[in-house]
Amino acid sequence: MSEPTVTVVLVEDDKHIRRFVHTSLEAEDMTVFDAETGEEGLAQAATRRPNLVIVDLGLPDMDGMDVIRQLRSWSTVPIIVLSARSREEHKVEALDAGADDYLTKPFGLPELTARIRAHLRRQTCGGRPESTKVHFGTVTVDLAERKVTRDNQIIHLTPTEYRLLSALVSRAGWVLTHHQLLLEVWGPTHGNNDHYLRVYMGHLRQKLEHDPAQPEHIITETGVGYRLVGMVDDQTQ
Repeated sequence: MSEPTVTVVLVEDDKHIRRFVHTSLEAEDMTVFDAETGEEGLAQAATRRPNLVIVDLGLPDMDGMDVIRQLRSWSTVPIIVLSARSREEHKVEALDAGADDYLTKPFGLPELTARIRAHLRRQTCGGRPESTKVHFGTVTVDLAERKVTRDNQIIHLTPTEYRLLSALVSRAGWVLTHHQLLLEVWGPTHGNNDHYLRVYMGHLRQKLEHDPAQPEHIITETGVGYRLVGMVDDQTQ
């Protein structure tokens, strides 16, 4: 068996969950360093230089939101939240604070490991595809020529639709909150206009999904935001 190449810092005060996740990730050939408190987690992240950090929000010494904010102030490492807090505003707050993903307890190990792999893939290519062409389903996006095709037919997108698609492509696999997308596509004056986002996301799905009512690639994270799934670039084909 090859030596583990992925290092994860796990910040979780529940010893049973911590042991379960630790053992499960080690079985996937990852090296895991545990922390029971936020301060210990930040110290581990600073010294271990992990590929990914998993954070619980209900820590004994500080709120997990503060761990995320402090970590994000000096690191771009992917952060996945594991929390019993299931309300939409908690998810949005964590993602806006700098987390890249959010899973509520109880969670399934296959989903956790799949999301870890997705974030590590994005980290490997710097959060943006190395190739100028990316694909999902039968859609091809040529980032150099700003051209989009579906089933080899050119799809005409408005400038706003293209900016929205580019935002999703640039962080494929990650949850982008409504607020993040509105700021990136429309700017700070439209940061709360969720209606704009729903309308234009509907336009993208009409043009790019085979069944817009049941999208396979532009996925809604209810009450939180959107995620683009199933994307590959030319260098992975």
